[in-house]
Amino acid sequence: MIHNFSAGPAILPKEVLQKASEACIDFNNSGLSLLEVSHRGKNVIAVFDKASTLVKKLLKLNDDYAVIFVQGGASTQFAMVPHNFLGKKAAYLNTGVWASRAVKEAKHYGETSVVASSEDKNFSYIPKGFVIPTDADYFHYTSNNTIYGTQLREVPSTGVPLICDMSSDIFSYEFDASKFDLIYAGVQKNMGPAGATMVIIKKSMLERIQRQMPTMLNYKIHVDGESMYNTPPVFAVYVSMLTLEWLDNFGGVEAIEKRNAAKAKLFYDELDRNSQFKGTVEVVDRSWMNANFIMEDPAKEAQFNELLKQAQISGLAGHRSVGGFRASMYNALGLESVQALVEVMQSFEKSQG
Repeated sequence: MIHNFSAGPAILPKEVLQKASEACIDFNNSGLSLLEVSHRGKNVIAVFDKASTLVKKLLKLNDDYAVIFVQGGASTQFAMVPHNFLGKKAAYLNTGVWASRAVKEAKHYGETSVVASSEDKNFSYIPKGFVIPTDADYFHYTSNNTIYGTQLREVPSTGVPLICDMSSDIFSYEFDASKFDLIYAGVQKNMGPAGATMVIIKKSMLERIQRQMPTMLNYKIHVDGESMYNTPPVFAVYVSMLTLEWLDNFGGVEAIEKRNAAKAKLFYDELDRNSQFKGTVEVVDRSWMNANFIMEDPAKEAQFNELLKQAQISGLAGHRSVGGFRASMYNALGLESVQALVEVMQSFEKSQG
């Protein structure tokens, strides 16, 4: 068994991969591959409908919200959000690379107020006590910072429309999704393979769109077209639907949150105990999804990597912006994989006397 800690594209449930591979050969007993059927066919439309229904079920959202699947990744959403909704001023919280890129795109469209930033300490914490201007068209933040390993699970209180990039922690813990006006997430962390981005949008937000824009950048076009304005990423959405089914059968977000909390506790307890390693972010802001850590003696990294290889632990290399190691513990990663990592950390410590 290989323990896959890849930061993304990330681990998916084995049963999802099995069903997806079967659909590539014979989709719904049609004798045709999912990869070669029309996206206008009733079987494919049913996939999109079910995926959207499961998103709203898992997040306890009503029909005030629409769910669409688009291409271009979260990076395109960095531009689509201000393109559709930034009139005079927008407010942003800057907590990492992806938040910084969202800020950069917003500046093309109007005044962009950065209410707080953790860049001064290499994004190793989540800013506290920031004030969101009441005259902003919206407030945008990134809930989980994949590169730096910080996470904001408490929904900020704001009197303006609330928008969030949840690419790397969507469906990983319970929160009140109805407090948001728009949530977007690249599906390649907790939902599916790379190639699709899920957008949850409160339908009333569509009335705020005033700017003339290219068709493909208009949220209203995609909502009206039910993700079918152009040929959508059918395979990525199909795998996402299977993953959402798996999560629903697992017990939903409430059940997966308990497992994610247990995984995080198991790992961070060992990190804090072990004399050979240390974390890179403020303890209170540690991410459940992406745990960054470094060695007290970086010269010993090669020794540790050899132990990881022997234990069949994959994908633990840290991002170049932080260095060291990064254990990404997305929904599909089992507790046994985290236990395997903890045992290697303990074994390494013992080997150092």
